[in-house]
Amino acid sequence: MSRDLLTAFEEYLYINKALEPNSIKSYLSDLNQLYNYFPNRDLLKLDTIDILEFLTQFENKRTLNRKLSSINTFYDFCHKLEFGGNQITIPMSKVPKNLPKYLSFEQIQEGLKLIDRSSWLGLRDYALILFLYASGCRISEALQAQRKDINEGWLKIRFAKGQKERIVPLAPIAIEALEQYLAKCSIQSEYIWLNYRNEPLSRISAFKIVKKYLGVSPHILRHSFASSLIIGGADLRVVQDLLGHSSLETTQIYTHIQQQNLADTINSYHPLGKKDERYSR
Repeated sequence: MSRDLLTAFEEYLYINKALEPNSIKSYLSDLNQLYNYFPNRDLLKLDTIDILEFLTQFENKRTLNRKLSSINTFYDFCHKLEFGGNQITIPMSKVPKNLPKYLSFEQIQEGLKLIDRSSWLGLRDYALILFLYASGCRISEALQAQRKDINEGWLKIRFAKGQKERIVPLAPIAIEALEQYLAKCSIQSEYIWLNYRNEPLSRISAFKIVKKYLGVSPHILRHSFASSLIIGGADLRVVQDLLGHSSLETTQIYTHIQQQNLADTINSYHPLGKKDERYSR
């Protein structure tokens, strides 16, 4: 595979597709894997049969679809820019939608009680969890947040997925926890979340913090944010804007929560929702 072609594809993903660095890295990794599978062949001369042969080694449908996405995007890019080769497009494999896991407000409260807030690190952990739950932002967005991004109760997310900025309100309790952490932390930095070495907090460290107290990954707090809003009756399009989803279809994974909440309401309060022997004879 030509290094110039790979560089051009990388620039295309960054500029035209506006993908995050981690996503671009995954795309390039998938293409390198394809290249290594056919070490003596030019990728531009592969055909659909070759691609299908490569894909037979992946049984997991989600992994398969990720490889497909990378491959289809690459060959579509080559076709559009007339680099030659075949226009390969293989349909995605159907993957059953997993219902998003989330924590209730009560579960999050129980986890917060475990944090010792006598040190600035404890205050940081407490504030970080509240910040993620209150904002619904991705962990990558949270870790890139700077002090100037918070103004009068609003958080400006500048490094959002797809390079799309958005502004979300922060709950007063999250702001209060954040201010207590920053007041106790003597480190001067433009970034909000720091480690004990005065450096920006890493994704791995943030993962360990949330896992320690809640037993889940930081992304579950994003799901919990959205789920709490849906259960509270929020409009799906408002939730879409707050999460920064480009498509409403992505946000619709939370509709099952709304439906379950409605079903629970009927079962709890409607006379026919309650089990009554008069109607079972």
